[in-house]
Amino acid sequence: MNSLFRPHRLIGWLFAVVLGLFGLAMAQANIQLTQQEAESRELHRLASLRVSQHDAHLTALSAIAVAGAGQRPDLFLDVAATILKFYPRIEEVQLVSLDPAGDTVGTTPISQDVEALIRAAAIRSTGVPELLLHPLRNGHYFLIKRSPNSDSAIYALALGIDAAQLVGSESRFWSKASVQIDLSLPGGRSLLSQRPVSNAQFSQPLESVSQPLVLQTSRSTNLAHLLPPFPVAAVIGLVSVVYFLTIAFVQQRFQVRAAERDAEMRRMEAQLTHASRVNAMGEMASGMAHELTQPLTAILAQAQAGRRLLARGNVEAVDPALSDIGTQAKRASAILERLRNWSRPQRGPMTSTDLRGALTNVNALLGPEADKRGVDLEFDMPDAPVLAVADHVEMEQVLHNLIRNAFEALEAQSGGKIRVRLGIDKEDIYLDVIDNGPGIHDDLRSRLFTPFVTTRENGTGLGLALCQRLVERAGGEITYLHTDTGARFHITLPNGAQQKDAAQ
Repeated sequence: MNSLFRPHRLIGWLFAVVLGLFGLAMAQANIQLTQQEAESRELHRLASLRVSQHDAHLTALSAIAVAGAGQRPDLFLDVAATILKFYPRIEEVQLVSLDPAGDTVGTTPISQDVEALIRAAAIRSTGVPELLLHPLRNGHYFLIKRSPNSDSAIYALALGIDAAQLVGSESRFWSKASVQIDLSLPGGRSLLSQRPVSNAQFSQPLESVSQPLVLQTSRSTNLAHLLPPFPVAAVIGLVSVVYFLTIAFVQQRFQVRAAERDAEMRRMEAQLTHASRVNAMGEMASGMAHELTQPLTAILAQAQAGRRLLARGNVEAVDPALSDIGTQAKRASAILERLRNWSRPQRGPMTSTDLRGALTNVNALLGPEADKRGVDLEFDMPDAPVLAVADHVEMEQVLHNLIRNAFEALEAQSGGKIRVRLGIDKEDIYLDVIDNGPGIHDDLRSRLFTPFVTTRENGTGLGLALCQRLVERAGGEITYLHTDTGARFHITLPNGAQQKDAAQ
């Protein structure tokens, strides 16, 4: 379990946590934007509804003012007081005569300057109510309408409206310090200048012909908003569980696959070792048979000659011994002949094989040993198949022997390199095994492929002889090429693809 907490895996976990928190922050930002959009549209709907009520109030007040013709100001003020009571955002109602000498009736006293501004706005009106920023009260504006609403108007009717109450809401969303609201006149003059909106995320005029005030909202976001403590803890916990469970699963899969590869490598190594031993025994038996056949034949000839001599003389004295010599000689010859025949592989017909597969298997088998020895083992092969009519296992055995010889040649030096090259040169396949070791001594080059010739103390001297025999079985040739540094064994084989085409 400790392997789960290795430094590189902890770095991976940290990266996964950062990604998880980034995703949380993006989700929170999207949630906040969605919430703000929904709240802003609801506030916009409410404010549009409220300003439409202002138009209705102006229409009712105008009808009362015209009907009373200045005779019943008390009736006008009663209606105005009722409006102020039920609609707190309307803080004053003013009825100003368009005649400067006329009287002004209102819920609160106003100065002559304010009267003049209201009168001028009503005179400018062409039928649509006018909006006028309140000259004395911040965050307030006048909605002004002429009464009657024609060129024969005699009054200027004005509602004094508190912009803050116009966009007031019971929603707790708008009480947050991070939320900003602004309401501005069509010309861009802010009515809530004490809380100016920067980078407005929602901006839309109210749905009113008479009061197209622009509602703007924004919400500032900081790290605490994007990464709340409880969701952060939940994300870290979930990411950690998923990450380490995934690591444990992948590690288990790697272990299973590594065990399968190790089992396959052991099987291949056992197969190659068995083939090497059988072929080495065959070479040994062949060498012994070649060396022992002549003296055994001589013994047999001497025994036969002794028998002829005995036929002339003392048969009883020497005939049994000579007969036994002849019998044992024949027996030894027969045993050696059977051993030689047994060591000769019973091989079936060869088939075309892709030599890249042999290189891949040998790389998988000897790659770990190369890493352990500190040797750079490189395999260079083409992308296209390289077909040779040869036994797949025997070609692996040839490469196995040559590379292991290179390993042993590089034991006394550091920075060892072995390069295995496979390709097609003209009509033949070539296979090179090159190392940067000490190379082969001059006095050994001529006897390099002779059985029992070796420079190693415990060597059998059969490895290269076996390689030569296996290559020749495939119709090829193996040679040693002299280089300035290291050793190079060059193998040529007939091109199996061309042989297949020729057969067809």
